[in-house]
Amino acid sequence: MASRAPAKFASSRLMQGFSKWYYNLCGFNKLGLRADDLIYETNDVKEALKRLPEDVYNERMFRMKRAMHVSMKHQILPKEEWTKYENDVPYLKPYLEEVIRERKEREEWMKK
Repeated sequence: MASRAPAKFASSRLMQGFSKWYYNLCGFNKLGLRADDLIYETNDVKEALKRLPEDVYNERMFRMKRAMHVSMKHQILPKEEWTKYENDVPYLKPYLEEVIRERKEREEWMKK
């Protein structure tokens, strides 16, 4: 059993390395965007956006406007302004999960 621990650790490091590589390959970080900025805006996402704290929502709008501006100029941001893999924490996902849970609960309630 002890011999599996290094293999598990190595595969975890390999997956993390692959994740970082793929994150940088996608290119949205070069525009200063975060992964949650790319979520398609369904009704659930729109409701989750309404629930964001004002400062988080304003930061999102700044990132979106800056990305559109840079993209229209066919440029990318300077490397020091790119979103780093380590700094890209999901800010919308907890709110979205709550909205989806509430919607499913409401649908279950309506069935009864």
